[in-house]
Amino acid sequence: MIHNRTLASPRITDKVRRMRHQAAIITVCLAVAGCGRAVTEKAHSPQVDDERSAVPAPEWTAGIIDQRRTDLPAASLVAVRTGTHEGFDQVVFEFDELVPGYHTEYIDQPVRKCGSGEVTDLAGDGWLEVRMYPVNAHTEEGQPTVADRERMPNLPVLSELELTCDFEAVVTWVFGVESPNRYRVRELSSPPRLVVELRHGRNHSN
Repeated sequence: MIHNRTLASPRITDKVRRMRHQAAIITVCLAVAGCGRAVTEKAHSPQVDDERSAVPAPEWTAGIIDQRRTDLPAASLVAVRTGTHEGFDQVVFEFDELVPGYHTEYIDQPVRKCGSGEVTDLAGDGWLEVRMYPVNAHTEEGQPTVADRERMPNLPVLSELELTCDFEAVVTWVFGVESPNRYRVRELSSPPRLVVELRHGRNHSN
């Protein structure tokens, strides 16, 4: 009997070791598979794809651009900035939470203010109107969110810009430009911005 127990014990021990070894292999495989799934999910995350995707610049145009968003809540215009870059002048409209709808086109004189119909004189030989909606450029108490509403940046193309309307969630700015050059409109985020860029040089050379 002692002899039989002595022979059986190594067999049982070997079997237990093999079972433990197989269990360890299965555990490692499951862990590796789980890590693989986690890496794959992260690689295909929409946020990561959005950050890596390149958005091509829009085409230059001298025509009308219309982007309607009438179903959105009214945004608030919080800043307007101007500047010049190689090849174009730039106007940036910054908003509090979202970019509203917009309509841009070259208009004829006289340039009038909404509501009163008062004529306003702007410098230049072309006038680009940027109408945005729904958006306000004032607080609920009636205080302007952008104080400087008439500007003379004197850039290569952009001579002047003026706010001509801030009424019933419609905000309009008109640019006085040296000539009705081609332009383009871009939307940026973080913070929400609408960017209007005016190309240097006259249309016949664009």
